[in-house]
Amino acid sequence: MKVLTKFLFCLCCIAMATTGFAQTDATQTELNAAVKEANAALIHGPSKIAVLDQASFALPANSGFVPAAAAIRYLRALGNTIDEKSLVGLIVPLTANTDWLAVLTFEKAGYVRDDDARDWHADDILKNLRDGTEQSNAGRKSRGLPELEVTGWAEPPAYDAKTHHLVWSAIVRAKGQNASSPTGVNYRTLALGRDGYLSLTMATQLSMLATTKPTANALLADIDYMDGKRYADFNATTDHVAEYGLAALVAGVAVKKLGLFAIIAAFAAKFFKVGLVAFLAFGASIRQFFKRKPKTTQPVAVSSPVPEPVSEPATDVSTRADDATSSSAGADERR
Repeated sequence: MKVLTKFLFCLCCIAMATTGFAQTDATQTELNAAVKEANAALIHGPSKIAVLDQASFALPANSGFVPAAAAIRYLRALGNTIDEKSLVGLIVPLTANTDWLAVLTFEKAGYVRDDDARDWHADDILKNLRDGTEQSNAGRKSRGLPELEVTGWAEPPAYDAKTHHLVWSAIVRAKGQNASSPTGVNYRTLALGRDGYLSLTMATQLSMLATTKPTANALLADIDYMDGKRYADFNATTDHVAEYGLAALVAGVAVKKLGLFAIIAAFAAKFFKVGLVAFLAFGASIRQFFKRKPKTTQPVAVSSPVPEPVSEPATDVSTRADDATSSSAGADERR
């Protein structure tokens, strides 16, 4: 547990250094508390995770799930603005050499019509996504956050009408970012349902996307809507229909999420570059960072109360932000 706390805190420090999020004594105190809460709430796979009254998904072995309450606090500690109503939780890998972080949300937007998927044009969607991102930069700048730009598709939107699954991946960078810097990318997968859609966004490096996609697609395939909540259960007489279709979902509504996901991607690009070297400095592998007895193999409702943070004895492993940051920087220099 000591090493897990150090690991999670190091992620926060690197993310803050990467995004320019201001660090104070108060934020450092909150980081410590958020890390402990995430540590206490972590659920190990294999396990079946219930998502509200909508669906469930199979958390595979060697993966962990941080439920909503702890995930919200942790992401806020990274400087994100979180929609508490939509965030379901975080999925993290528990094996070595698997560098990604996944955010699971449910948007109760209503039934999203998929008619426009038959004749949409990826270039048009990309232009709308770029325009929307540029328009959102004024608000980001006013909050002291870096302005963003969409540089292209890592994978253009693709929709499977049989499974009602949508995938796409846009490359989002901070304006002025050095072109030689590692590029973070978000691989977005959506499962449409009767009342809205489940979205699983995996943050990783662009160079690792090809090896990470199968994991994201496997998680998507393991999402199972409950009877009466599936896309095919839609009742045109009684059900609410979303105000947008699939194309707008990618190009318009997605812009609202870029602040959160770009920060995660920026963190991922920075952290994964130095991560394994830093891990060796801490004397453990990724698996050991998250090693703990599984909480349960029974279905776990994400709305369940989060356990109290684990009480930890005093340790000689410093959790000060400057120590964690300097450890990472040293590892970076060695590379």
